[in-house]
Amino acid sequence: MCGLTGIALADPRGRVDRDRLAAMTRALAHRGPDDEELYLRANVGLGFRRVSIIDLAGGKQPILNETSDIAVLANAEIYNYRKLRQELLLRGHSFRTGSDVESIVHLYEDKGALLVDDLVGMFALAVVDFRSELPRVLLARDRLGIKPLYWAETKAGLWWGSEPKALLASGAFARELAPRALLDYFVQGYVGGEHSAWVGIERLPPGCVLEWRPGAPASVRRYWDLPADGLRGRASDGEVLEWLDRVVADHLVADVPLGAFLSGGIDSTAVVSSMAAASARPIVACSVGFREKSHDELGLARATAARLGAELHTRVLEPDPALALHTLPWFFDEPHADPSNVPTYVVSRMAREHVTVALSGDGGDEVFAGYRRYVHDEAERAVRARIGTGGRQLAGSLGRLYPKLDWAPQPLRAKTFLCNLAADPARAYWQSVSQLSREQALALLAPAVRELVGSHDPFDAFAEHYHRPRNVDALYRAQYADFHTNLPDRILAKVDRASMAVSLEARPPLLDHRFVERFAPL
Repeated sequence: MCGLTGIALADPRGRVDRDRLAAMTRALAHRGPDDEELYLRANVGLGFRRVSIIDLAGGKQPILNETSDIAVLANAEIYNYRKLRQELLLRGHSFRTGSDVESIVHLYEDKGALLVDDLVGMFALAVVDFRSELPRVLLARDRLGIKPLYWAETKAGLWWGSEPKALLASGAFARELAPRALLDYFVQGYVGGEHSAWVGIERLPPGCVLEWRPGAPASVRRYWDLPADGLRGRASDGEVLEWLDRVVADHLVADVPLGAFLSGGIDSTAVVSSMAAASARPIVACSVGFREKSHDELGLARATAARLGAELHTRVLEPDPALALHTLPWFFDEPHADPSNVPTYVVSRMAREHVTVALSGDGGDEVFAGYRRYVHDEAERAVRARIGTGGRQLAGSLGRLYPKLDWAPQPLRAKTFLCNLAADPARAYWQSVSQLSREQALALLAPAVRELVGSHDPFDAFAEHYHRPRNVDALYRAQYADFHTNLPDRILAKVDRASMAVSLEARPPLLDHRFVERFAPL
């Protein structure tokens, strides 16, 4: 994949410092070891690091339009670029490269910011329009948040980059952790939403575009979302498999070796099975295992690979404190406590020894409600309705008295269940997915930091997502909230950072927005 960064100065007579832009760009070297490009023009500077995937010789960025007054940078794979290319050629555009990214610049010529509606793929992109006296900037992020994009607006202008470290490398921002981000991390295990963990640096949300020009503040709007009315239809197994084969086939486009992550789970098995059916060669698959048999799925992965004729590469994960304490924090930039960070990095590192692109099964649990917590939430809702107000009050009292027994067998861990019965549905689901309550997290902070946190409550942002759908059941609300919080900010952030740390492109076909629109949630 790639790393992009840029600066657009508010002063139209200003000039971007080349050394500063170079420092920002080189901070993203791991995202693109194949090439580095710096482009300075007027009051704008663009930096790019490339992993060559499509049109290895001609796909250097930025890519310009026919008249060289529109420039595009994109950390992207556009799976429908061939179709777009044909349509654009018929409309009179001419192409200089075979890159999928070149379709973006011509779409912008025709549609402006609405170009994102035509893109099928994963992307974080920047378009700079030099056609007016004051250059304009468009930033956009894919619908599900597969690819990251950070930005900041200061008196000097607009700054952006694939990771916070690019902006921090500019020297224009203090390396200051936002106190609310620390609370978010303790409560939910990651920092999410529109604010990054760093003071002054923002995260562009999934499915959003940002437009900026000198003299006016940046404006952000959402261009895509799951339906808020929850309308969805049933689907047969045959239709699901037909759609799976379609999106997996689209995700196989590459001019470099391609493989897959394979665990013992249904999602990655389905993806690899579809890949095997579409390929005349054995699929290269990679799996990691554990010495602890309770967590190890290598046996299932080996059986699956043997059945599908895949070329399986395996590795047993060994303890490595340096990896968790030093290596990964640098790549992640922000506090992130997903328990599979290390395994994801290790399987990515192993995969990079064999391929440049790997397909994953990420997104299946969100689309098809595969998490066990959805079942627990439905059960709690049913009990809550049956016991009435008095029963809920009694459950709450018992929950407050009941000890927290994380070490005990599952049937004896009743504290969360009792407390959830007393809570409203949004709060109950939040308590099930959180690591700590706000009160427990605050107790870990020094008094001075607690004062800086103020009234901030991570639950507020979650509740806004949970309550946005109208006239729908609790399961849809839970899935909708997960699609806007846990999925982009924990799971997809993990996969992007861990894979790009070793310059591997990870593609999740189950999160193709066409597939999500059809089946999420069923």
